[in-house]
Amino acid sequence: MTKVDLNPTSARKTAERSGPASDPRAGTVLLGLARGAIASRGSRPARSPDDPDWLDDPGAAFVTLTERGRLRGCIGSIEPHRTLREDVLRNACAAAFHDPRFPPVAAQEVPRVRIEVSVLSPMSPVECCSRTELLARLHPGVDGVVLSWHGHRGVFLPQVWEQLSDPEDFVEHLLHKAGLPVSFWDLELCVARFTVTSWQEQEPAVPAPTLAGRG
Repeated sequence: MTKVDLNPTSARKTAERSGPASDPRAGTVLLGLARGAIASRGSRPARSPDDPDWLDDPGAAFVTLTERGRLRGCIGSIEPHRTLREDVLRNACAAAFHDPRFPPVAAQEVPRVRIEVSVLSPMSPVECCSRTELLARLHPGVDGVVLSWHGHRGVFLPQVWEQLSDPEDFVEHLLHKAGLPVSFWDLELCVARFTVTSWQEQEPAVPAPTLAGRG
């Protein structure tokens, strides 16, 4: 997983690159798109002649929101089915207003929310004949993983390794997320891996409390 922590307002002028992973402006562009979509509650931002070409290429992205270190929403695509621009815009709004685990982000919350955008690589299958073999093939801290079996599916981004560093724990929680028993194994279980390049805003400053009767 490649991760960049930056302030999205600090844009840099560089030459066009082949994709977001190699473009130093990518974090500024993608985080700006996501924040603009949330702040405007879904309104379409005007296109700029300076927008990089890769925004209009097919792409898959996750948008993750946190507030004071706690998850506030996370929605994404695991495979490209629209342009990266459209995917980030729609997933940002979905994470803020339509994640069924949380109430919609209120207007006064928006400045306190920290945004992370993760652009996914193509999926690659993980060939394994046993649970033990699966655990041995995973790369902690690097692999995002998709498990699927007869309509059940669970997805973890590589960032989840920060909380679940042991492969056994990682797989158990992923099976649970997919609605399967934590000890489940079946030869028809499909496993795929991916990596991400991610960009995250700086932690929003928390305003100091005001004291009544002062000033």
